Amino acid sequence: MGGKKRYDGYKAFDYLEPGFDYKEFKLSPVPRVEPYIVSLSKTEEERFQALMEDSVVVDLHEHPVLWPDDMAEVPEMHRLGRHFTAYEALSTSHIDCVFDNLMDGMAFVTSYSGWKWSDVIHDIGIRLSDIAHQGLVTHCRSVKDILEAQREGKIALVIALESATPIENELDRIDVLYGIGVRSMGICYSESNMLGGGMGETYLDSGLTDFGYDSVKRMNKLGMLIDIGHTNDRTAVETADASDKPIYNSHSGPAAIAQGHTNGDEVLQALAESGGMVGVGGAGRGLRTKKNPVGGIESYMECVEYCIDLMGVDHVGCGPDTLYGAHQDLYGVWFPLRKGHYRRAGRVTVDEYPVPDGVVDPGYVKGLENPSEFVNIPRWMIQYGYSNDEIKKVVGGNALRMLKEVWI
Repeated sequence: MGGKKRYDGYKAFDYLEPGFDYKEFKLSPVPRVEPYIVSLSKTEEERFQALMEDSVVVDLHEHPVLWPDDMAEVPEMHRLGRHFTAYEALSTSHIDCVFDNLMDGMAFVTSYSGWKWSDVIHDIGIRLSDIAHQGLVTHCRSVKDILEAQREGKIALVIALESATPIENELDRIDVLYGIGVRSMGICYSESNMLGGGMGETYLDSGLTDFGYDSVKRMNKLGMLIDIGHTNDRTAVETADASDKPIYNSHSGPAAIAQGHTNGDEVLQALAESGGMVGVGGAGRGLRTKKNPVGGIESYMECVEYCIDLMGVDHVGCGPDTLYGAHQDLYGVWFPLRKGHYRRAGRVTVDEYPVPDGVVDPGYVKGLENPSEFVNIPRWMIQYGYSNDEIKKVVGGNALRMLKEVWI
């Protein structure tokens, strides 16, 4: 069925009573801002519709849940450990498979530092309990699940963790996570952990640890996809070298031309050489370039084209890293919660690309404000003359090829 989804009207936790079984929050409306859809001619529009019917669309990195309308309520809502999958909004997205990266850096059930083992297990269990009560989204554990979802007008949801921090120094916890359905996990988040060095550290010269090496081998044996989305570049390259199977970065951009969440060319090339790929990201303010200094679909696609030129079209996909809520406002709520976090001498700051006079940041990534706007990626590629085969690869074909090599 491709892009057509069979939505049954279910809303998150319909089997419970709001205000009695859980505290009710006013959630963000959808759409939250004026939608932006890349304009196509009548002929191009017909091509788009046919292409969506014939493609398997895989979104490699999202947080497809409804956030509080007032983002100041995020800490309280997350402390309760209950997140509201945006079923109705997802049903209009044309996405066949979405990698749900949860928000376990903000799993505040027991700690404002996030990533605690019990909190993560709680998060996954609550989410899967809700999914079990509806008919649109299926819990994805195999490539077969993705193909069946595409045929049946459903959405395969992959449970993914952005960091292995919760396993601490316990290899067998990777097996536990796999056993409850996690199919993708990052080496670390922006802070370093037992496995390797994070991209948010002041000094970026730490690499994959011996425990990280062992963890890579265990994930290879299990058939769990390895994400280097938040590692520093050295750890990323060493992970690609250590892995017996393709790895990926679920949500990043090219540091050579962009500011934001990025990696150097050496990392992008290592991913391609491993048989893996990059899911071009763009969280919060989006990827920003000299040509397009305000994040939006144009800056995003500029980065997609750079990665295609560098890595080859067979190694590029999309992981926009969006959500249903005010993403740019999230950081102002999240980061101040951790106490005792000093600014260390030696941290490098980078001057942002200047924004031309008269250009205004709207406060969101225009054209990729939420997961439902993923459709702008193939629409843009149609507008700019890409072939059907190239578009199919970027919006899902490359991801399927990688998953067939990694997942058992």
